[in-house]
Amino acid sequence: MSDMDYVYAVARIRSREVSLFSAAEIEQLLARPDYESSVGFLAEKGWGDADTPRDGEAILKREREKTWEFIRELMSDMSVFELLDYPNAFHNLKAAIKEVCTGAKTEHIYYKDTKPSAEEILSAVQDKDFEALPDYMRAAAREAFETLLHTKDGQLCDMLVDRAALDAVYQAGQRAKTPALKDYAESMVAAADIRIAARCQKTGKTEDFIRRALAPCASLSVEELAGAAASGEQELRAFLKSTVYAEAADALDISQSEFDRWCDNRVIEAIKPQKYNPFSAGPIAAYALARENEIKTVRIILSGKRVGMPEASIRERIREMYV
Repeated sequence: MSDMDYVYAVARIRSREVSLFSAAEIEQLLARPDYESSVGFLAEKGWGDADTPRDGEAILKREREKTWEFIRELMSDMSVFELLDYPNAFHNLKAAIKEVCTGAKTEHIYYKDTKPSAEEILSAVQDKDFEALPDYMRAAAREAFETLLHTKDGQLCDMLVDRAALDAVYQAGQRAKTPALKDYAESMVAAADIRIAARCQKTGKTEDFIRRALAPCASLSVEELAGAAASGEQELRAFLKSTVYAEAADALDISQSEFDRWCDNRVIEAIKPQKYNPFSAGPIAAYALARENEIKTVRIILSGKRVGMPEASIRERIREMYV
């Protein structure tokens, strides 16, 4: 795309950014007394379509679809955003492997509009034709399939696929010409590594397991991170304090919810500067990520309202908004 094409696309993105939920609007949603009125608030704000069921998940699913329909209108080359699609594509791979190996089917578990599609992934796994999958997915698909088939270890299967997903995101980020996507990949993978290390530390995983689960990135030594996590909680936090991710240790001191919130907020902070660059795909990528963050935050609120969680407990899980 030319500079003028980007200027036009970014101008249209700017018109959509004003409809993103601000912190004040998130507060309004949070103040709704129950799940039904929260869903009503979303409908009042234009979320979903006229024929979308009055159901939170249906509305959120439709909002995500609308986001990517809009971005496809703007971009002639969607390969720019390939790394944003990887988490959903690898989720579909895990779902397909578990369905084929266990024979158990779960309704509505697959994401649509991934590349390769959910149907293509499932067909490849059913036929054990792993060469039909993209090269960044093949080895992990084969190993995870064999692992689950022969050991029945679903956790190890998940770890293998999740690690491959992080590697794919990071490598695509390294290739990306858009700074927003490079920054996103670095922040996303580092935050995921810290989250994995913290979870493994709490569940007593071995250093070898932790090392296999972590994806290398420039801003964090995964070897040192794995060693610290295997050594204990204090060692993990001391290591994090010595890195650019010192705030992660502070968040862990508060709660797991605060730590998860910190991970997502770190990504949003990394992409915010891109909204001011009108001559690249940066603002478009940043908008896509902002919408994902917005939808995730709304899902957290709706889930809390559905089960009657106290407002204070929901509030501590709320993510920082892009606008």
